[in-house]
Amino acid sequence: MSPKILIVDDVPLNLELLRRILQAEGFQTCSAGDGATARAMSKAEGPDLILLDVMMPDESGFETCAKLKSDPVTADIPIIFLSALDDVKNKVKGLKIGGVDYVSKPVHREEVLARVRVHLRIGENNRAIAREHQSRIEELRNAQQAILVRPESCPEASFAVFYQPLEGAGGDFYDVVKVDSDVFGYFVADVSGHGVSAAFLTSAIKALLRQYSGPLYSPEDTMRGVDAVMRQILGEEQYLTACYAHLNRRTRKLSVVSAGHPPLIVVSASGTARTLEMNSDPLGIFSAVVIQRTDLTICPGDRFFLYTDGFIESSPGAARREGLDLLVESCVLHRKDPLGEAVSIIAAEMQSGARSVEDDLLLLAIEVAQ
Repeated sequence: MSPKILIVDDVPLNLELLRRILQAEGFQTCSAGDGATARAMSKAEGPDLILLDVMMPDESGFETCAKLKSDPVTADIPIIFLSALDDVKNKVKGLKIGGVDYVSKPVHREEVLARVRVHLRIGENNRAIAREHQSRIEELRNAQQAILVRPESCPEASFAVFYQPLEGAGGDFYDVVKVDSDVFGYFVADVSGHGVSAAFLTSAIKALLRQYSGPLYSPEDTMRGVDAVMRQILGEEQYLTACYAHLNRRTRKLSVVSAGHPPLIVVSASGTARTLEMNSDPLGIFSAVVIQRTDLTICPGDRFFLYTDGFIESSPGAARREGLDLLVESCVLHRKDPLGEAVSIIAAEMQSGARSVEDDLLLLAIEVAQ
């Protein structure tokens, strides 16, 4: 299908001239006589390019362009200005507010066609690059999802998870490790930044966790093993926060090790909640990392929750502390719901009313089996 071009000019003769020039070369056209109509048509018609007159009554072409660029639906449509105002000041103004080119009036057929074709080709190249980028992101997302343990693949670990990366692939990561028949390790990490560069590190973290989480290693050893390697492979100013919960159901002992991560939440079967606040360092930065451990006794029916900071920073208008309080309240409120349903409900409540999500979201919930 041939590209569609929206022509915007308050002079009917100019509209007709441009329409004939473009249609003679096989382009589709539509037209508007003012800025407001042009904006409405841009949303409805989705043109591939806009030829926009600058000097129009009520709303100048510059004003129309600014409004089009501020609307996500029309922001990516290339705009070429048409104007008798061919001084440098006006040309620079048009380009600064989002125009891709500036053609002086009276227009010349060959110049208009040449500029239209150039910017249509640029637009198509950009779309092709975006499609390729999205395809690679999708491949990475699929690869990342493939290494994440699903609750149905390890039902004896009694966990449920909500994971929503900000982009196709995220820097948040979790893993569940079966150390012994009644011993499990639950790990959540947040690599600084998000997207492709952070997501590439998750497979390395998983491999390290599996290497350092067996019976030979204490929970602190596990975290230090991850840290030692991360310091070698993380980029400049990159780091990760992490929380590792080691549950021994035989002894009913939960050992929690934190590395600069938000506090783990424990909710008893009766509804009493506590947060395990620990002062510790992120991983991948310091040669002598400070890692703290807390041990506590748990009972069947108790639940504990690991999460990344996107969860306590996503609530609208809530500071980090307030976000944590809201999360604890929600975990307590839904402690009797089936675990899989509970994480989805909690996630929905934490995001309720939020204008937009600005970080990866990860919530890992575990129930101590009877």
